[in-house]
Amino acid sequence: MEVISIVLFLLVAVVVSGAASRMLPLPIPTPLVQIVLGALIGLSTSYRVALDPELFLLLFLPPLLFLDGWRIPKDELLKDLTVVLELALGLVLLTVLGMGFVIHWVIPAMPLAVAFALAAVVSPTDPIAVSAIAARVPIPRRMMHILEGESLLNDASGLVCLRFAVAAALTGGFSATTAAANFVWVAGAGILIGVVVTVAVTRAKAWVSRRYGEETASQILVSLLIPFGSYLLAEHFHASGILAAVAAGVTMTFAEISRQAMAATRMRRNSVWDTVQFALNGIIFVLLGEQLPGVLAGAQQTVRITGHGNPLWLGAYIIAIVAGLAALRFVWVWVSLRLTLLRQRKDADAAVPRSPEWRLVAAMSLAGVRGAITLAGVLTLPLALDDGTPFPARDLAIFLAAGVIIASLVMASLLLPVLLNGLTLPPEPSSQAEEDAARVMAYEAAIREIEHAQHELAEAHGNADYYSAAGSRIMDLYRDRIESRSQGARVAAAARLQDRLERDLRLRGLKAERRAIVNSARERRIGSATAQKLIRELDLQEVRTRG
Repeated sequence: MEVISIVLFLLVAVVVSGAASRMLPLPIPTPLVQIVLGALIGLSTSYRVALDPELFLLLFLPPLLFLDGWRIPKDELLKDLTVVLELALGLVLLTVLGMGFVIHWVIPAMPLAVAFALAAVVSPTDPIAVSAIAARVPIPRRMMHILEGESLLNDASGLVCLRFAVAAALTGGFSATTAAANFVWVAGAGILIGVVVTVAVTRAKAWVSRRYGEETASQILVSLLIPFGSYLLAEHFHASGILAAVAAGVTMTFAEISRQAMAATRMRRNSVWDTVQFALNGIIFVLLGEQLPGVLAGAQQTVRITGHGNPLWLGAYIIAIVAGLAALRFVWVWVSLRLTLLRQRKDADAAVPRSPEWRLVAAMSLAGVRGAITLAGVLTLPLALDDGTPFPARDLAIFLAAGVIIASLVMASLLLPVLLNGLTLPPEPSSQAEEDAARVMAYEAAIREIEHAQHELAEAHGNADYYSAAGSRIMDLYRDRIESRSQGARVAAAARLQDRLERDLRLRGLKAERRAIVNSARERRIGSATAQKLIRELDLQEVRTRG
């Protein structure tokens, strides 16, 4: 009963945080509101969440990483793949090595392996927190794609580094040769298992659907189980479950393209996954807040680990770590973007500037906000060593990681909107021509299918004039669309404007229909079942119209 109450408290806090962050006059990011609400829960109730590291890792990370891999725009990622890899792999390794030695130097009482583990968990960034911060100041789309790609890959690379650091702490030794060989197996097998599981499950699901029909609820449940299955299978073979979940998500994109589910299934599945993502990310930050009172209560004891007596030293350590992370990221981002610009000048355009704008570098640096993955990773530190003794400086590492998360969120929420205001990136090639060509191709395919269908129906049922008239009305609609998309840019722009106007008018009409149905149901002129059916049809039309 206590566990159920805790879960309900957490979910209510997540719901309230979403509304509260929109009501506040200041642009305070939702994660900070969730941390505050979690702290209030921890202070006002007698319930305490005892987090099992392995259970926490299993419940939260696989679905979140799977969804990131599934939804990230693959083509946009490939455009800036070099920059993404430099940030997600090179910067992570630099952060783990550099900050590991810095943390151990600043806090000698923290063993080097534990310092590397802490550096590994603070290396991944959280684009969801960045999106929440930049909600009121639109972040440039290309920058957001880079941050999303970086986060997807550095989550995996950071957590793999954490795994090696924890293994070194548990065994008391580290071999670079063994670690390199182990990394090849851990990464390669993890990725392979994620791909194989996703392909096998989606093929089996498609075969069953073709033979026996598709059931929406079971399709959604299967998509929810894939990341957990990939993770558990990879961990069983001592591979990276994290990379397996990421690979499963990326593979899901291509598997779904070739084996499409029903439209109703896709719509409901997207809604379910949106809810899962919102709930899990929110619960992680609420849990961070809920743990803070206990962490702060033990600050006096935690600081003794470092050899000091004043808890203010913990704040100094957090500031030192945040400053080190910011400095490393700023230098790395500047170098990475400068190399990218130099490559562009050499390959294509001599008008490309030699050096990136400082505001762009600063914004990219501040956008490296730590969040859910950092908290999830630090909470997975073992409770004890192999010999049963407590894991060294575990509470200190959790305290410092929590401090880094909060400090990075506060800094970004204060400074990132200022830096993003008016910031523009180099213009991207327009995808409008590609979109228009795809629409024309689809319209032509629809016309061919309608022509074929009306001939078949006329031969089977007679009354050819009736089927010809019906088919002509539909085909004329498609021909008008083809004509508007196939002419010059000026005509196409006018057609797109007309499309927007028609869309707005359709939405207003649908709103009026819904209002009339609701009023009729309230006045008992139609039954509730009829009203629900009609409103659902209108909802589907509205979703389709909004695109």
